[in-house]
Amino acid sequence: MKKIAFHWQILISLVIAVIFGIYFPTQVKYISWMGDVFLRLLKMLIIPLVLSSLISGVTNIGGSRNLGRLGLKTMSYYIVTSILAILTGLLLMNLFKPGVGAELNFTQTVDSGLAKDSLGDILIKVIPENIFLAFTENSQLLSVILFSLLFGFFITQVENEHSQRLKDFFNSMFEVMMKLTLFIIRFTPLGILGLVATKVSQQSDLIALIQSMGLYMLVVIFGLLIHAGITLPLLLKLVGKVNPLKHLKALQVPLITAFSTASSNATLPLTMEATEKNVGVSNKITSFVLPLGATVNMDGTALYECAAVIFISQVYGVELTFAQQLVVVITALLASIGAAGIPMAGLVMITIVLTAVGLPLEGVGLILAVDPLLDMFRTTVNVWSDTCGAVIIAKTEGEVLKV
Repeated sequence: MKKIAFHWQILISLVIAVIFGIYFPTQVKYISWMGDVFLRLLKMLIIPLVLSSLISGVTNIGGSRNLGRLGLKTMSYYIVTSILAILTGLLLMNLFKPGVGAELNFTQTVDSGLAKDSLGDILIKVIPENIFLAFTENSQLLSVILFSLLFGFFITQVENEHSQRLKDFFNSMFEVMMKLTLFIIRFTPLGILGLVATKVSQQSDLIALIQSMGLYMLVVIFGLLIHAGITLPLLLKLVGKVNPLKHLKALQVPLITAFSTASSNATLPLTMEATEKNVGVSNKITSFVLPLGATVNMDGTALYECAAVIFISQVYGVELTFAQQLVVVITALLASIGAAGIPMAGLVMITIVLTAVGLPLEGVGLILAVDPLLDMFRTTVNVWSDTCGAVIIAKTEGEVLKV
């Protein structure tokens, strides 16, 4: 296998997994453990990698002026691309109207307890009461990011002796984490084999599902493809002066992994490695932009949330006014920022958008059946957008890249 290029190893594993899942669904249990182990290994890396990379990145950036400039560029990119994604979803749902006249007989219901907290409460909870508790839960990654940014910034504000000691410690910790990441990456083909085979074997009614929800799924996937295949490449070409195809080729491994795991957080170690080694973005940029983007920059999730809410309103026969659709756009943007980079997190955040425009939370049950499949597509777009942002920001900082 060592003679076969790594991305081909992954693609071969993907094909074998699909075939295995379709024709040997009862035997999947013998290889599913490989996917579980691989996912657990990736999740094991998340907190120490985010903590060390962000603190290292902030301290290496230097003073508050440099941090402020880089932070402004990063957040501007996140907001602009998320809004473009949401508007794409809004336009397509109003154009094709997949929910109008749809006869759906799904019986799935959603726990209304998912949306107990208001948007304001969610934003307040980003500030952790106990940072060590946040370290133990991947769902509180935004709290870890906030703490890391603050901790890294104030390292630069203390006396040089203490500052340098802490800077060296977190730089060393980050280097060790990247070495560990490289080791775990070697098992990606086996992990994908177990994960994808399991998912395929569980979709016994895949054909019936596609027939009943086909138009909705096609519109969402079409919107994601437009954003990933037209909007982001245009930004790469016009703003970053980078060849989108070369950039795509350099990111094959993390993109395929994102599709397979449906988790941008789990894919983060691979994304950082590929962006730095294959694309040539400096560690200073990748260690700041990508961990932040894995939680804050969710273009695919933002598009999906907007499209799903419009679809649910169409199924219920509720005509949303322009003002209500504007509320959907704004709330989808904020909800996507707060969504965790874990499988099906976007489904939970949809309840916030539904509440904002007065639609019943039970409407989530309409889309519950197809969410796992769409989650794979939107996660891939999330990761692709993060890497595009890292490249564009690196180019605006005057870096010379390999693509």
